[in-house]
Amino acid sequence: MNDVNALLVEKILKLKKKRNAVILVHNYQLGEIQDIADFVGDSLELSQNAAKVKADVIVFCGVHFMAETAAITCPEATVLLPDRHAGCPMANMITAEQLRQKKKELPNATVVCYINSTAAVKAESDVCCTSANAVKVAESIDNNEILFVPDQYLGHYVSTRVNKKFHLWPGYCPTHVRIQPQDILQIKKENPRAKAMVHPECRPDVIAVADDVMSTGGMIRYAKRDDVQELIVGTELGIIHRLKKENPGKKFIPVSVQAVCPNMKLITLEKVLWSLEEMRPVVKVPEATRLKAKTAVDRMLAIV
Repeated sequence: MNDVNALLVEKILKLKKKRNAVILVHNYQLGEIQDIADFVGDSLELSQNAAKVKADVIVFCGVHFMAETAAITCPEATVLLPDRHAGCPMANMITAEQLRQKKKELPNATVVCYINSTAAVKAESDVCCTSANAVKVAESIDNNEILFVPDQYLGHYVSTRVNKKFHLWPGYCPTHVRIQPQDILQIKKENPRAKAMVHPECRPDVIAVADDVMSTGGMIRYAKRDDVQELIVGTELGIIHRLKKENPGKKFIPVSVQAVCPNMKLITLEKVLWSLEEMRPVVKVPEATRLKAKTAVDRMLAIV
């Protein structure tokens, strides 16, 4: 760590203590942001931790929908998103009005909403899920017909694991669709001992050539196994920092150097410090929306 970063970190930690704040960080964030976290995790783990937070301030280093989820589950805390432009293209691929219209077309379907969505969309849904628990959530639903929003590829993956009728919204993650099956096959050819693990937001043709499919939290746990020494990693590049940090001596090969989410990289140490100094940008959810969305999020958390 250089002197400038060390000074920034020192200031952040002092101000964090003064504000009674916690710093929650997603696995895709910059390495220096992960290193100052109170907790680093995937969307499910971050949702669980946000729901249990007792701090006055939550500094959420991720994207907007994640900070919204913290505001939904922990309304008494002030939720800060250090860069207000850190959005999610997939979350923007469906609006609450579009979902309401689709529900009219499919009145018998249960709406399963991926956590990568706005609070307004969650409020129109029956239950939320993450990539870590989407199959469990779908299995828990008594209804045989599911409307899955907004990620068509995660929804498709779940549909191959659960014997129900799925209607898929045509959303997707622009970062994960950059991962190509031919890249995985080439890397496997060059590294025959390596196992390929990919995120379920990847396209079906990518999943078909992978050895396993799992959330980023699942990848972190899998990498710690004694029998795992070489891994081909099919998700956003930010996770490589944590994998290497927690598993020295093991080999991690990203499928594609193009698998970078620019929104996840917007948050810097400077922005975290400014956010704590100025206590903004604050992420709030209107109370009526929050209560409806919380029902869907709580149902998800209860299934886990």
